[in-house]
Amino acid sequence: MALPTVETETAAHPTHSVIWLHGLGADGNDFAPIVPELVSSAWPALRFVFPHAPVRPVTVNGGMPMRAWYDIAGVDLVSRQDEAGMRASIASVETLIARENERGVPTSRILLAGFSQGGAIALAAGLRHADRLAGIMALSTYLPLHESFETERNPANAHTPIFWGHGTADPIVPLTRGVASRDLLQSLGYAVAWHTYPMPHSVCGEEVLDLRQWMTARLAG
Repeated sequence: MALPTVETETAAHPTHSVIWLHGLGADGNDFAPIVPELVSSAWPALRFVFPHAPVRPVTVNGGMPMRAWYDIAGVDLVSRQDEAGMRASIASVETLIARENERGVPTSRILLAGFSQGGAIALAAGLRHADRLAGIMALSTYLPLHESFETERNPANAHTPIFWGHGTADPIVPLTRGVASRDLLQSLGYAVAWHTYPMPHSVCGEEVLDLRQWMTARLAG
Protein backbone atom coordinates (compact mmCIF):
# COMPACT_ATOMS: atom_id res chain seq x y z
CA MET A 1 0.00 0.00 0.00
CA ALA A 2 1.35 3.43 -0.94
CA LEU A 3 2.21 5.84 1.86
CA PRO A 4 0.05 8.96 2.31
CA THR A 5 1.52 11.91 0.42
CA VAL A 6 1.37 15.66 -0.05
CA GLU A 7 1.44 16.46 -3.77
CA THR A 8 2.03 19.59 -5.84
CA GLU A 9 1.81 19.81 -9.62
CA THR A 10 3.55 22.72 -11.33
CA ALA A 11 1.23 22.47 -14.36
CA ALA A 12 -1.45 20.15 -15.72
CA HIS A 13 -0.51 16.71 -17.04
CA PRO A 14 2.94 16.33 -15.42
CA THR A 15 5.51 14.55 -17.56
CA HIS A 16 8.13 14.29 -14.78
CA SER A 17 7.99 13.52 -11.05
CA VAL A 18 10.08 14.29 -7.99
CA ILE A 19 9.63 11.95 -5.00
CA TRP A 20 11.05 13.81 -1.96
CA LEU A 21 11.54 12.12 1.43
CA HIS A 22 11.56 14.22 4.61
CA GLY A 23 13.89 13.95 7.60
CA LEU A 24 13.38 12.38 11.04
CA GLY A 25 10.39 13.70 12.95
CA ALA A 26 9.13 15.85 10.06
CA ASP A 27 6.43 14.89 7.53
CA GLY A 28 5.56 15.34 3.88
CA ASN A 29 4.69 19.00 4.43
CA ASP A 30 8.26 19.84 5.42
CA PHE A 31 9.69 20.42 1.95
CA ALA A 32 6.47 21.34 0.12
CA PRO A 33 7.19 25.11 0.58
CA ILE A 34 10.48 24.74 -1.33
CA VAL A 35 8.64 24.11 -4.62
CA PRO A 36 7.99 27.76 -5.65
CA GLU A 37 11.54 28.69 -4.65
CA LEU A 38 13.08 25.81 -6.59
CA VAL A 39 11.04 25.47 -9.77
CA SER A 40 12.15 27.14 -12.99
CA SER A 41 9.59 28.34 -15.54
CA ALA A 42 11.67 26.59 -18.21
CA TRP A 43 10.98 23.16 -16.72
CA PRO A 44 8.37 20.69 -18.01
CA ALA A 45 5.24 20.04 -15.92
CA LEU A 46 6.30 18.33 -12.68
CA ARG A 47 4.54 16.41 -9.94
CA PHE A 48 6.22 16.73 -6.55
CA VAL A 49 5.35 13.81 -4.27
CA PHE A 50 6.15 14.28 -0.57
CA PRO A 51 5.32 11.05 1.32
CA HIS A 52 4.78 10.83 5.08
CA ALA A 53 7.03 8.24 6.77
CA PRO A 54 5.31 5.82 9.17
CA VAL A 55 5.23 6.71 12.88
CA ARG A 56 7.61 4.52 14.91
CA PRO A 57 9.50 4.73 18.22
CA VAL A 58 13.00 6.18 17.73
CA THR A 59 15.61 4.79 20.14
CA VAL A 60 18.02 7.73 19.98
CA ASN A 61 15.13 10.03 21.00
CA GLY A 62 14.23 7.99 24.09
CA GLY A 63 11.82 5.73 22.22
CA MET A 64 9.49 8.63 21.40
CA PRO A 65 7.13 7.81 18.50
CA MET A 66 7.60 10.06 15.48
CA ARG A 67 7.61 9.87 11.71
CA ALA A 68 10.79 8.05 10.72
CA TRP A 69 11.99 6.03 7.75
CA TYR A 70 13.82 3.72 10.17
CA ASP A 71 14.91 3.57 13.81
CA ILE A 72 18.22 5.12 14.85
CA ALA A 73 19.95 3.33 17.71
CA GLY A 74 23.02 5.55 18.15
CA VAL A 75 24.29 9.00 17.30
CA ASP A 76 27.03 7.56 15.07
CA LEU A 77 24.21 6.44 12.67
CA VAL A 78 25.94 3.22 11.61
CA SER A 79 26.02 1.00 14.72
CA ARG A 80 23.10 -1.43 14.96
CA GLN A 81 21.45 -0.15 11.80
CA ASP A 82 17.71 -0.81 11.59
CA GLU A 83 17.99 -2.98 8.50
CA ALA A 84 14.35 -4.15 8.64
CA GLY A 85 13.09 -0.56 8.85
CA MET A 86 15.39 0.57 6.06
CA ARG A 87 14.32 -2.26 3.77
CA ALA A 88 10.64 -1.56 4.47
CA SER A 89 11.19 2.09 3.49
CA ILE A 90 13.08 1.04 0.33
CA ALA A 91 10.02 -1.07 -0.56
CA SER A 92 7.78 1.97 0.07
CA VAL A 93 9.84 4.00 -2.40
CA GLU A 94 9.51 1.19 -4.95
CA THR A 95 5.72 1.44 -4.53
CA LEU A 96 5.80 5.22 -5.02
CA ILE A 97 7.90 4.86 -8.20
CA ALA A 98 5.47 2.22 -9.51
CA ARG A 99 2.54 4.55 -8.82
CA GLU A 100 4.18 7.32 -10.86
CA ASN A 101 4.73 4.80 -13.67
CA GLU A 102 1.00 3.96 -13.53
CA ARG A 103 0.21 7.67 -13.74
CA GLY A 104 2.17 7.91 -16.98
CA VAL A 105 5.61 9.03 -15.78
CA PRO A 106 8.39 6.62 -16.82
CA THR A 107 11.18 5.93 -14.32
CA SER A 108 13.65 7.77 -16.58
CA ARG A 109 11.70 10.97 -15.77
CA ILE A 110 11.59 10.47 -12.00
CA LEU A 111 13.97 12.21 -9.60
CA LEU A 112 14.37 10.83 -6.08
CA ALA A 113 15.25 13.32 -3.35
CA GLY A 114 15.63 13.19 0.39
CA PHE A 115 16.91 15.10 3.40
CA SER A 116 18.85 13.38 6.19
CA GLN A 117 17.09 10.03 6.89
CA GLY A 118 15.05 10.61 3.75
CA GLY A 119 18.23 11.13 1.73
CA ALA A 120 19.65 7.89 3.09
CA ILE A 121 16.58 6.01 1.84
CA ALA A 122 16.61 7.88 -1.50
CA LEU A 123 20.19 6.69 -2.07
CA ALA A 124 19.58 3.15 -0.83
CA ALA A 125 16.39 2.72 -2.86
CA GLY A 126 17.46 4.60 -5.98
CA LEU A 127 20.78 2.86 -6.48
CA ARG A 128 19.15 -0.55 -5.98
CA HIS A 129 16.25 0.21 -8.35
CA ALA A 130 15.98 -1.97 -11.47
CA ASP A 131 15.14 0.87 -13.90
CA ARG A 132 17.24 3.95 -14.49
CA LEU A 133 16.10 7.09 -12.67
CA ALA A 134 16.64 10.65 -13.91
CA GLY A 135 18.73 11.45 -10.83
CA ILE A 136 19.04 11.37 -7.03
CA MET A 137 19.27 14.37 -4.70
CA ALA A 138 20.94 13.54 -1.38
CA LEU A 139 20.78 16.37 1.14
CA SER A 140 22.68 16.30 4.47
CA THR A 141 22.80 12.53 4.51
CA TYR A 142 24.84 9.32 4.21
CA LEU A 143 24.63 5.92 2.50
CA PRO A 144 23.03 3.30 4.78
CA LEU A 145 23.38 -0.49 4.51
CA HIS A 146 26.82 0.16 3.05
CA GLU A 147 28.08 -3.37 3.83
CA SER A 148 25.60 -4.95 1.41
CA PHE A 149 25.57 -2.08 -1.07
CA GLU A 150 28.18 -3.37 -3.51
CA THR A 151 26.38 -6.68 -4.00
CA GLU A 152 22.85 -5.20 -4.04
CA ARG A 153 23.32 -2.11 -6.22
CA ASN A 154 21.66 -2.33 -9.61
CA PRO A 155 23.64 -1.70 -12.82
CA ALA A 156 20.59 0.16 -14.20
CA ASN A 157 21.49 3.10 -11.93
CA ALA A 158 25.28 2.79 -12.06
CA HIS A 159 25.51 6.04 -14.06
CA THR A 160 22.59 7.92 -12.52
CA PRO A 161 23.69 11.45 -11.59
CA ILE A 162 23.69 12.25 -7.87
CA PHE A 163 23.49 15.75 -6.35
CA TRP A 164 24.90 15.80 -2.82
CA GLY A 165 24.65 18.85 -0.57
CA HIS A 166 26.07 18.89 2.96
CA GLY A 167 26.60 21.51 5.67
CA THR A 168 30.14 21.96 6.95
CA ALA A 169 28.77 22.55 10.48
CA ASP A 170 26.24 19.68 10.51
CA PRO A 171 25.99 18.30 14.08
CA ILE A 172 23.49 15.53 13.18
CA VAL A 173 25.05 13.92 10.10
CA PRO A 174 28.69 15.02 10.38
CA LEU A 175 30.41 16.12 7.19
CA THR A 176 32.89 13.22 7.62
CA ARG A 177 29.99 10.74 7.38
CA GLY A 178 28.83 12.32 4.12
CA VAL A 179 32.39 12.41 2.74
CA ALA A 180 32.91 8.70 3.53
CA SER A 181 29.69 7.83 1.66
CA ARG A 182 30.63 10.07 -1.26
CA ASP A 183 34.08 8.45 -1.46
CA LEU A 184 32.55 4.96 -1.46
CA LEU A 185 30.16 5.87 -4.28
CA GLN A 186 32.87 7.57 -6.33
CA SER A 187 35.17 4.56 -5.89
CA LEU A 188 32.41 2.48 -7.50
CA GLY A 189 32.13 4.88 -10.43
CA TYR A 190 29.08 6.94 -9.45
CA ALA A 191 28.85 10.53 -10.70
CA VAL A 192 28.44 12.55 -7.49
CA ALA A 193 28.09 16.33 -7.82
CA TRP A 194 29.36 17.26 -4.34
CA HIS A 195 28.52 20.63 -2.74
CA THR A 196 29.23 21.90 0.77
CA TYR A 197 27.68 24.94 2.43
CA PRO A 198 28.49 26.87 5.62
CA MET A 199 25.34 25.66 7.41
CA PRO A 200 24.18 23.21 10.11
CA HIS A 201 21.72 20.34 9.44
CA SER A 202 19.52 22.30 7.07
CA VAL A 203 19.02 23.61 3.54
CA CYS A 204 20.17 27.08 2.44
CA GLY A 205 19.37 29.45 -0.43
CA GLU A 206 22.65 28.79 -2.22
CA GLU A 207 21.92 25.05 -2.15
CA VAL A 208 18.45 25.63 -3.65
CA LEU A 209 20.06 27.58 -6.52
CA ASP A 210 22.59 24.80 -7.11
CA LEU A 211 19.78 22.23 -7.03
CA ARG A 212 17.80 24.22 -9.59
CA GLN A 213 20.78 24.31 -11.95
CA TRP A 214 21.43 20.58 -11.51
CA MET A 215 17.74 19.69 -11.95
CA THR A 216 17.51 21.77 -15.13
CA ALA A 217 20.01 19.43 -16.80
CA ARG A 218 18.15 16.34 -15.54
CA LEU A 219 14.74 17.57 -16.73
CA ALA A 220 15.82 18.16 -20.31
CA GLY A 221 14.91 14.58 -21.28
